[in-house]
Amino acid sequence: MALNSAVTPEGGEIGRAQATQAQAAGIPPHVDMNPILLKPNSDIGAQVIVHGKSIGNRNAADYHDYKREAMGYVLESHQRLASRYQTIVVEGAGSPAEINLRDRDIANMGFAEAVDCPVILVADIDRGGVFAQIVGTLELLSESERNRVKGFIINRFRGDVALLEPGLKWLEARTGKPVFGVMPYLADWHMEAEDSFFGAQSGGDAEGMFRVVAPIFPRISNHTDFDPLRLHPQIDLRLVKPGEAPPPGDLVILPGSKSVRADLLWLRQQGWESYLQRHLRYGGKIIGICGGYQMLGRAIHDPDGLEGEPGGVRGLGLLDVETQMQPEKRLENAAGCLAFDPDGDVAGYEIHMGKTSGPDRQRPAIWLKSGPDGALSKEGNVLGCYLHGLFDEPSALAGLITWAGGGQVQSIDHRQRAEQDIDRLADALTAHVDLDALFTACGV
Repeated sequence: MALNSAVTPEGGEIGRAQATQAQAAGIPPHVDMNPILLKPNSDIGAQVIVHGKSIGNRNAADYHDYKREAMGYVLESHQRLASRYQTIVVEGAGSPAEINLRDRDIANMGFAEAVDCPVILVADIDRGGVFAQIVGTLELLSESERNRVKGFIINRFRGDVALLEPGLKWLEARTGKPVFGVMPYLADWHMEAEDSFFGAQSGGDAEGMFRVVAPIFPRISNHTDFDPLRLHPQIDLRLVKPGEAPPPGDLVILPGSKSVRADLLWLRQQGWESYLQRHLRYGGKIIGICGGYQMLGRAIHDPDGLEGEPGGVRGLGLLDVETQMQPEKRLENAAGCLAFDPDGDVAGYEIHMGKTSGPDRQRPAIWLKSGPDGALSKEGNVLGCYLHGLFDEPSALAGLITWAGGGQVQSIDHRQRAEQDIDRLADALTAHVDLDALFTACGV
């Protein structure tokens, strides 16, 4: 389950966590790495993605009934991967001991039992209560499930491991299973967050920095678009939570959303509409990405109820465009350049169900290899597009900051930094986990 997703080379949709894992393994991402993806669009419902394609929305009860069928798709993916790779690392979801969900579990012990694979239990000590978590989990598993657990890894430990040793020895004696290692808490580690923001605000004194302001929608999607801004030393990014007053800024970004009409209503309730109008009057600029782009138009029409009840809603009216929601989702990796800066290379991906049209589309924001994307207002101060990853390329980031009234910014390769973080994690794993013992226990 995730709101941050990625597009595979064959045009399927998977979670960004799985795409990042493929990147770390040095192989292309594939829909079989995330055969079932849930994208929440309400407190009790989600869009269900099967083998990279949406099959529609389901509430929690309907999806629970669907799990028996879904397990078949998961096993198909496992079989295909097993025919191509010698070893498969399977990531569980949530707790393996959710007894109320166990009879139809497809993501944890239910899957492990179905394919007869060993299990390593990873426990987050940073949250506290790690020994109770591990022992309690084992107590709630069946005997056959407990026998699958070959040992433990303690994750995100801060401090001197020697002080933890008595607890580790007790755990091994209590369970009869080894602790393969204790992973340290990695400070200043900037891998993409799967759902929540990890240290999302820029730190330090904002004086002299380029100021970017953005709302955190209740159903925000692909907030990884902010990462190049969040990590840039010359940019002060302020992500505004519900109930907070948005601060002054040079640039406002409306991010993607899984429920565009609902998040637009929330935006109005939070007072952002008047803030955006005032922001433009004082010379600020606005960028909308995907759902944020749709909000900037005159109206959003959803006659089939693809994101809630059928109907439409008035947009912010800052771009002369309208959006019609359509059942067919566009999934595509894309590259090109900024329409107003040919040197501003862009490379990202599109994931959306709407088609946007109107006079401002005659002034595209981006020229992709497949054609124009987005729109620019007549006044030149509001920009919208469907491309996620808009700021990933250093030249695109520089061009957009210049367009928004900022000066030159340092060129930082966001993708190279991600590779460095992957290497740092791999080095820590090698240094702090007995991989030989782990592989032997798992029969690798």
